[in-house]
Amino acid sequence: MVSWTEKITGVFDPDRALQAAMGTLIGAAEFKHTLEWGTERWSPGKALKLLLACYVGARNTGADVRVEEMIRQFRHILGDENIQLTIMTLDPELSARYFRTVRQIQLPNVFPKFLYDECAKHHGVVACEGSMFKSKFATALSTMMAGALGMANAESKLSIGYGAEAGEMTRSLREFVQKRCKHSLVICRNEPSRTILENLGIRTAPGTDTAWTFEPAPLERGAKLLRAGGWDGKTEILAVGPIHPFCWPVKPDLMKATARVLAGQFKEEHYKSIYFHHRSEEGEKKYRAYLAGLARAVTAFAKERPVFVALIGMERLDRRACVDLAALLPQKPPLFVSDSYDMYDLVSILRNVSYLVSSRFHAIVTSMPAQIPSAGVTMDERICNLMNDRGHADLFLEVDDPKLADRLLEILRILHRDSDRIADDIGRSIPKQLRLMGEMGITFADEVARVYPDFPRRNLPKSWENYLPPISRSLSQLLEVYA
Repeated sequence: MVSWTEKITGVFDPDRALQAAMGTLIGAAEFKHTLEWGTERWSPGKALKLLLACYVGARNTGADVRVEEMIRQFRHILGDENIQLTIMTLDPELSARYFRTVRQIQLPNVFPKFLYDECAKHHGVVACEGSMFKSKFATALSTMMAGALGMANAESKLSIGYGAEAGEMTRSLREFVQKRCKHSLVICRNEPSRTILENLGIRTAPGTDTAWTFEPAPLERGAKLLRAGGWDGKTEILAVGPIHPFCWPVKPDLMKATARVLAGQFKEEHYKSIYFHHRSEEGEKKYRAYLAGLARAVTAFAKERPVFVALIGMERLDRRACVDLAALLPQKPPLFVSDSYDMYDLVSILRNVSYLVSSRFHAIVTSMPAQIPSAGVTMDERICNLMNDRGHADLFLEVDDPKLADRLLEILRILHRDSDRIADDIGRSIPKQLRLMGEMGITFADEVARVYPDFPRRNLPKSWENYLPPISRSLSQLLEVYA
């Protein structure tokens, strides 16, 4: 039965309203730029002011890690003396220890006027979100990314999407991206994303994710935290990263927001402000089946061989899934969730484990430099693309797979049986990703030079390794072995 809120929401689409408001202000910015009113312009001798449009401040470890590495790469390529970086954050307190040397400003829940004001103060925008152009998670987030790029285009400024991915979009979002990002350069982390955007007439270039060069806390730190969680220091560790795959997308909903304030309704699906997670009986049923499948596979594997199970929550939203999964396991595992552990500690924990099964893309990516045998239980194409690129098409399955328990148990057996081979395959895949990351750094520098020909380019030999941020000794050693 359709509720009264669903009937009204069907008539008034908040996502379309948000795109319309953003489009109106982009038009105003274009008009103001034509008249040369009130917008910052770069000239030789000035620091290049770049606004980083991000999803940070939510304790999403993947988002934080990849932006941290972008910042290090930009600083290396352009030079600290030549740039001023500003980053948007949802919560300055949650991102306070991150992104050194970068000014942080709070992104409001309703952002069009904020982007209109802030983009005018900068010489360019770099959109940093991985799932940049998708309706799977939140059309509003993609509207913000495309709106920021569109605002920069309206003022003839640098407009770059960095390490981006494109996927299924609503019709209104696709039209908005096509119209507002046609003068942007979007550096994509896979070829399917390039195809989607090029079909919309948007310039693209090849790239990758930027988390590959992240250096966590020392391994000893992660081991200490695992021991505090009950690990004996010797038993193999199986890390499992559950999520709630069926609570997406997040959408603005004025009627639900009103009902929540006035009548206390919709508390469970409330995300923040006027934004709500998807919630349905069917979704909750699928969620319970997903957790049950994970639990059965992990329990069966633990009976076959001694393993210490640890649950990893890469985003603070994952705490619910970790708590719910822990309740289904015979022995209560420790929970390591990003609301209590920062990105440096969380990735250090990941690099101490023996095996990893995760529904979070960046849990797998950030474990790979330590060559941790890993597998994915995926809700979208990101983990599929990653595993196929590694040559491990047999190491992922879908969150709604009806045989999830049996198939995941077999995957866990493969991780154990073929751990050396899988680790070697992972090691072989890392140099390719680092090369792509260096090449996207060259592309970034070339685009800066195209938009601002007089910008002082650093004298870096035009080879990919020179456009990476400084990398750790362990990553250098891995390159020596596999490159």
